[in-house]
Amino acid sequence: MDNTGMKYFVAEGSIVREIWSKADNILFIFAGSAAEFALNKAVDWLYFTGRLPADPLGRLFSTVAYGRMIIFSEYDGALAAIDKINAIHHGVEQARGAPIPDWAYRDVLFMLIDYSVRSFELLERPLSDEEKEEVFEVFYRMGLRMGLKDMPYNYQHWLTVRTEHLEADLIKCDFTTDLFKQYKKHLGPARYQLLKQVQLLIVPDEAKRLLPIYSISYLRPVIGFYKLSRLVGLHGLLKEAILPPAYKSQIREMDVW
Repeated sequence: MDNTGMKYFVAEGSIVREIWSKADNILFIFAGSAAEFALNKAVDWLYFTGRLPADPLGRLFSTVAYGRMIIFSEYDGALAAIDKINAIHHGVEQARGAPIPDWAYRDVLFMLIDYSVRSFELLERPLSDEEKEEVFEVFYRMGLRMGLKDMPYNYQHWLTVRTEHLEADLIKCDFTTDLFKQYKKHLGPARYQLLKQVQLLIVPDEAKRLLPIYSISYLRPVIGFYKLSRLVGLHGLLKEAILPPAYKSQIREMDVW
């Protein structure tokens, strides 16, 4: 298929496409987001429909899937996906009779920015200032399309606002405890421990202090081996060992783009 002349929401050579084209990176983005969803003060909105506790992995993969749809779609298709997200949220607001706080929407975008950078730097290489700015700019445009106000104006400003959000919007509550119980139930004990080890490597300190995870990670030395395994083609076998069977096909497809 000839894509000449097509306009995309995210340019074909973008670092954002590179980050989101590998299942490894997406799994780490997923792990970090799973931690922050459990701690966010607006998590009660995710419990309102009952979908999050009933299927926490599916709910988080849905968030990731929408992100990928926007990142890899042509321009109008990406805008349509963003508008669909807005419509879904407005439906929840109408059902509850209250608006979702603007800061809660920003928190989700901030997670995607932060964990996109953190996962790539952990598994691949350091990003340049220009590349980090490019990551920010993509999600900034998503926020503008969603009608969000008070968005930071560049990556450096975002760093400051991100810290403020982490300090203001995270809390350990009954929802946190319940959601981690659901993670364990749906992942199984071994994969649940692996999830917590990944979170220990990737989540910010402000979140780490509130999570039911250990203070020392045994996974960091494994990351070096995992990088090496990718060079010799063994990472697929390792991935098969750590992924929930119900989601293996979905995650394999994330490496196809």
